Amino acid sequence: MTTAPDHSWIPPEPDLSLEMAFWRAGVTRVGGIDEAGRGAWAGPVAAGVVVLPPDPEIARSLHGVRDSKQMTPAQRACWAVKIKSVAAAWAVGLASHQEIDALGILTATRLAARRALEGLSHLPQALLLDWLFLPEVSLPQTALVKGDGRALSIACASVLAKTARDALLVEWDTCYPGYGFAAHKGYGTAAHQAALHKLGPCPIHRLSFKPLIAAHATTGHAK
Repeated sequence: MTTAPDHSWIPPEPDLSLEMAFWRAGVTRVGGIDEAGRGAWAGPVAAGVVVLPPDPEIARSLHGVRDSKQMTPAQRACWAVKIKSVAAAWAVGLASHQEIDALGILTATRLAARRALEGLSHLPQALLLDWLFLPEVSLPQTALVKGDGRALSIACASVLAKTARDALLVEWDTCYPGYGFAAHKGYGTAAHQAALHKLGPCPIHRLSFKPLIAAHATTGHAK
């Protein structure tokens, strides 16, 4: 018999307990990092980084922020504005579908995260990441299971990564009509699968992903 995993150690909503442990040790610039679009079939993978002010009261201002996948698009859009206004620093980095095909999704995700860090005027002193490690970044790193449900800075980063990536897919929906990118944001929904069967891949599809390999073989080339 199998049982559901015990997630009792995850707080009801992300909090500042992990960030505050660093702050108490004198490490005041803690960057939370999370990605969006890793499992999509089209478009880039995005990574956000958010450095929150070392003030426990920031939790009041950001009460309600959680894993971006648990929010509606309207909630994410609203919180993205608030996060940017109160963060000490933030940035979003991207790795393109071509880079995903050439490097693999894990390496491309790490590349997007490094680009997000490069977008900051000052590097954080330590990083909190949602189940990711950046071997080429020489900063103290803590990779967390369910990090976006535990650390507020990671949850904030997930919102910024998701909203930035979604905005791009909405734009590309007009460039590549018929695929429904504005609705499914490149993920493998039934509607996306049907569009691929009918139209074949387009220039922003990740041709190294298994569903696209089959579709590419069927149509012979990307449109």
